[in-house]
Amino acid sequence: MAEAHILVVEDEEDIQQLVEYNLLKEGYTVSCAKTGEEGMHLARTEQPDLLVLDLMLPGIDGLEVCRSLKKDPVCDGIPIVMLTAKGEESDIVAGLELGADDYITKPFSPKVLIARIRAVLRRKQKQPVAKDAVIRIHELVIDPGRHEVLLKGKPVHLTYTEFRLLQLLASRPGWVFTRYQIVNAIRGENYAVTDRAVDVQVVGLRKKLGSAGKYIETVRGVGYKFKD
Repeated sequence: MAEAHILVVEDEEDIQQLVEYNLLKEGYTVSCAKTGEEGMHLARTEQPDLLVLDLMLPGIDGLEVCRSLKKDPVCDGIPIVMLTAKGEESDIVAGLELGADDYITKPFSPKVLIARIRAVLRRKQKQPVAKDAVIRIHELVIDPGRHEVLLKGKPVHLTYTEFRLLQLLASRPGWVFTRYQIVNAIRGENYAVTDRAVDVQVVGLRKKLGSAGKYIETVRGVGYKFKD
């Protein structure tokens, strides 16, 4: 998707110019906004393929922009890559739970930013995996209908929670899931469980998967993802 249209919402001029320059160099079409209000207006009128969104914006901040766009049926399908100040883990978690697709912390390497954008655009092109669809990834086969996991053709015996956790992560490889999202997906909203309980389930799942356990990656301070 080298011709994709990307909207950059960033109030710091030097960072905005850096991002714009590197995106243009890669062949993308780029629009820019300096405020949350302007960013939401351009997102709705231009319908970009992806939004690079700074969280620290004057007026309406990036989290509110994300929340508003994900509630708008016109814009809810636009992928969002957040730009955050280093160490703002709470904002990263909040953004991901609002529906952002990925994040990158400042200061950042332009090459890393481009790679993250490419990965998100690739994921956007893929059809979402149906809830009951068989997932084949790396050496794993995950069959929701049979509640069965095969590793190199041999069955792996998982608990209900471990199976649902693996199915969730593997259904969207590369996608970062927060612990809160994992709990909601597995047990439903308002299920009383701690972050620590999710971590314990991941440890047990990795152990049962043996060498394939390495595909479940910890995103420090945020949650987990399945390596694509």
